[in-house]
Amino acid sequence: MSNIELIQSLINQKAEAEARLNLIPYDGSPEVKESPSGKYLYIRKRVGSRLTSTYVDVYSDELYQLLLKNAKESRELKKTIRRISRELAELGYKSNELASNIVLNLDFARANMKVSIYDQAVLEGVSTTFPQTEDIIENGTVNGMTASDVQKILNLKHAWEFILDEDVIQADSDYYLLCHIAKLINEGFYSDGGRIRGVPVTIGGCNYIPPIPIESIVKDEIHEIVCENEEEIDKAVNILLYSMKTQIYIDGNKRAAVIFANHYMISHGLGLLVIPEKEVSDFKKLLVKYYEDDDKEEIRQFLISKCWRKMNT
Repeated sequence: MSNIELIQSLINQKAEAEARLNLIPYDGSPEVKESPSGKYLYIRKRVGSRLTSTYVDVYSDELYQLLLKNAKESRELKKTIRRISRELAELGYKSNELASNIVLNLDFARANMKVSIYDQAVLEGVSTTFPQTEDIIENGTVNGMTASDVQKILNLKHAWEFILDEDVIQADSDYYLLCHIAKLINEGFYSDGGRIRGVPVTIGGCNYIPPIPIESIVKDEIHEIVCENEEEIDKAVNILLYSMKTQIYIDGNKRAAVIFANHYMISHGLGLLVIPEKEVSDFKKLLVKYYEDDDKEEIRQFLISKCWRKMNT
């Protein structure tokens, strides 16, 4: 592995560890406090030079064990992040200062992340409301939804947080990055959800049968798309449509494609490319049409006019 490949791999690992750390709801050491009314759980954490204590809930053995587990996982992730940072420094990697439009786009994407995840969940047929989606993103659980649907939303959160890392947004929008996104999307469903599929698949409601992808060809075709002499928004649309139609992975292709395309969008300060809830039905019809006749002009126009969230509007 070359130094460039190793650096990109380490950046991906670091961003994944940071995203996992952000998913831990209570970061700190559990503390039990007693009063005449009962026992209560707090989280103790040092912020700068100050030691803070945050109330969690009434004491229970189950919650206490969960907080202990969270504290252990948090320590391990922080240790991993420090190790990777040292390795990157030894390889001579320095994070470049981001252009102002990319910083603005990162803020725009973070501010819209809950809506983007909700829209993606609807596109995938997940039975959720926006308040439920918001609750899952903030707390990790919600009543009235299947464990599978909750996991899909958490995985979307994890993948979005990954691409919104300042190091990752400077990485190339290439096959390896897409594989890592797919791995995060399929976490908990497949042991290696970021591996290129080696079995046939079919698409419901569509006559198109995608051929089994060949890794070297997929790598080259993604590279060719990002190097095309096209407008940047057209490249993002082409990335999205290619990733969906090729069905590179056993599952999660639409979810991975949208997030991958948004990595390209954000890294070029273009805004976001997400199919809004109200446009999902029309998008699916156009997607099937594109799969079957390979004419992408109609769906391209649709994506640009209906799904492009610009920062200045």
